[in-house]
Amino acid sequence: MSRTQKNKLIYVAASIEGVNRIEREVVNDNRGHFTRIYCDEELKKIGLKKPICQINYSDTKLKGTVRGMHFQFKPCKEVKIITCLSGSVFDVVVDLRHDSPTFLKWHAEILSEKNKNSLVVPEGCAHGFQTLTDDCKLIYLHTQMYNPSFEGAINPEDPLIGIKWPIPISKMSDKDSGHPLIDETYLGVH
Repeated sequence: MSRTQKNKLIYVAASIEGVNRIEREVVNDNRGHFTRIYCDEELKKIGLKKPICQINYSDTKLKGTVRGMHFQFKPCKEVKIITCLSGSVFDVVVDLRHDSPTFLKWHAEILSEKNKNSLVVPEGCAHGFQTLTDDCKLIYLHTQMYNPSFEGAINPEDPLIGIKWPIPISKMSDKDSGHPLIDETYLGVH
């Protein structure tokens, strides 16, 4: 991973093109701390071209819960920026861009209230996470409005992808666990 400092946000590029961990400069004093969550100008420097148009929030109660692996098809492909506000999660991106050299590869980062990091998920990639603690709260910034007509997902336990979840899965929605498995003929997203 290569590091580039951009003012108060530091971007650490992953092995999957467009995936970046955002590390933040934290200013502490006797009141607590202050940190920047989002800066349009700084994010443009790593290729964010669309504005943030939707912000979502999730609250997951049980350690070991898996949510994902979600994405949207064209014309609703989106960039997501994920931040853990409370607790700790194993946050995963899977490259579904058929023409990418990292097609069907995955990358994970620990996001937590302690490290205050975020993960940038580019268009054409699936996103999901596993909670490493109870009571995890996440905020998601999206460059596209959610559209159920263009919703896509892959199975979080797909053996062809081979995500190594760090702890046993305690809970997953029927919808997420019910996504069919892919095979060698899977063409990804374009």
